[in-house]
Amino acid sequence: MMQARTYTCDELRSENIGEKVTLVGWYENLRKVSKNLGFLILRDFYGTTQIVIETEEIMQMLDGVNNESTLSVEGIVRERSNKNTNLPTGDVEVVPEKIVVLGRCRYNALPFEINRSTEADENIRLKYRYLDLRNPQVKNKIVLRSRIVAELRQRMTDLGFLEITTPILTCSSPEGARDYLVPSRVHPGKFYALPQAPQQFKQILMASGFDRYFQIAPCFRDEDARADRSPGEFYQLDMEMAFASQEDVFSIIEEVLPAVFEKYGVYKAASKAPFTRIPYQEAMERYGSDKPDLRIDLTVQDATDCLADCGFEPFKGNVVKAIVVDKFTATRKIIDKICNDVEVQSGSKVYWFKLDENGELVGGISKFLTERKDRVVETLGLKPGDFVGLTAGKKGKAQKTAGVLRNMLGANCEAHMKKDCYEFCWIVDFPMYEIGEESGELEFCHNPFSMPQGGMDALNNQDPLDILAYQYDLVCNGVELSSGAVRNHDPEIMVKAFELIGLGEEDVKAKFPAMYNAFCYGAPPHAGIAPGVDRMIMLITGEESIKEIIPFPMNKNAMDVMMNAPAAVEQKQLDDVHIKIKEEDLQEK
Repeated sequence: MMQARTYTCDELRSENIGEKVTLVGWYENLRKVSKNLGFLILRDFYGTTQIVIETEEIMQMLDGVNNESTLSVEGIVRERSNKNTNLPTGDVEVVPEKIVVLGRCRYNALPFEINRSTEADENIRLKYRYLDLRNPQVKNKIVLRSRIVAELRQRMTDLGFLEITTPILTCSSPEGARDYLVPSRVHPGKFYALPQAPQQFKQILMASGFDRYFQIAPCFRDEDARADRSPGEFYQLDMEMAFASQEDVFSIIEEVLPAVFEKYGVYKAASKAPFTRIPYQEAMERYGSDKPDLRIDLTVQDATDCLADCGFEPFKGNVVKAIVVDKFTATRKIIDKICNDVEVQSGSKVYWFKLDENGELVGGISKFLTERKDRVVETLGLKPGDFVGLTAGKKGKAQKTAGVLRNMLGANCEAHMKKDCYEFCWIVDFPMYEIGEESGELEFCHNPFSMPQGGMDALNNQDPLDILAYQYDLVCNGVELSSGAVRNHDPEIMVKAFELIGLGEEDVKAKFPAMYNAFCYGAPPHAGIAPGVDRMIMLITGEESIKEIIPFPMNKNAMDVMMNAPAAVEQKQLDDVHIKIKEEDLQEK
């Protein structure tokens, strides 16, 4: 039976004084003044209302009721003598004539105080997520998530995009992470895979004659957790456009996202179109990262010619990168902490020195630079009071360590970081290929379905490592929100692109039969992107952990401790899908 209520717990105002009302909600707490006087706070999804107990009978009835039980309260609204201006309902209170327990909390002690649940241990919060979500601070982020997703849907629909859902059970596809496999009952020894992304389906939709597609797409990847990535599953604003170029994709994103960030974000300013565009190689040189935080105005300089032969052993034979911070007033303790934090994140050491107010090099590795002071000052453009942070190593390592250092310096120097805004940028012109760190062989740098710049001519005549792709990343405040690309819609160019990494036409047909065949029937040029919904909402809310904006997240070990997943299943279920567990695997666990 549905429990009727006349108002929610945030609706009553002075104009309701004298009305008889029914409220329902959770028994948050009771402050007892005497055996016949107490103040009960009733909380529902919308807010709270004070209930004033003025009879011994009702007080005794509540003695056996634990906090967080659900109640129905019937009573009369009256004006509060001690108004609470911090509450929407703070001008009134309800004097109950009847209180009924609708759902009894059977535990005297809760695992944590509801309104302070965010202070509890993470695994305890996740195990009792249904209690954690009762905390308005936690609940409101999930409510905001719903509103943001609805807004994204509306804006995409208004721009002529059609929402189409794509299959969850599909085939295994090389998307760069491990698949979640689903054994088939009716096809012994064969497996479905949960989609890492709807990549092939959305491209096939373009070949099917659809013009503008989108969906809030669930994606599944068996990868480790981190602060900005949930293990197991995530959602993305997946979109694709037929007869479209890179510019078409950029214009859509630049119209949709800044408005949503400004409307719902903790910061009320976001980049306006067009976003800054930075070629990949330039991003690595100037910022030490392909996801630069443009709120930080510091840049990386190359100091190899000036410092590699200074006699400091870690610089010898290596690339040296420098970041200059003017009038840096941090103490030695803070400098040491920055250097230590960078080493923890990057695995490489950081070095430093200063040009003091008297124009002398001091601190850090300054003793190795005394004889070339003038050259160092001129090369790096130093002024008295400047601090110089340094990294060294092979080119890529020196760059990436400098990128981490740049972020640390920005976070510790308010003059060089504008925090109260959302700074978007596009990273463009990614390499089509790279040499794999583990394999030592030529591999696709990013999405294998991207169109190479220069098409077939580039694939036939350029060094593969010099070929650029129509591949782009969307970055906001140092967080990569998405990768996208102009797709390779020509079967001949696709086959040639895969040939360079050692896969022939038959391999392409075997791995991507539907997409390859669809393209052979005349496919339009098309392009797309898929910004991560979870990461966007994390940035919009100002949260540092993605778990705070997901209703039921897993822990860092990819376990759902509330539902106890993953879990063992009955032998009959294994037999149905033709699976046998090796005994030694169970013993290892």
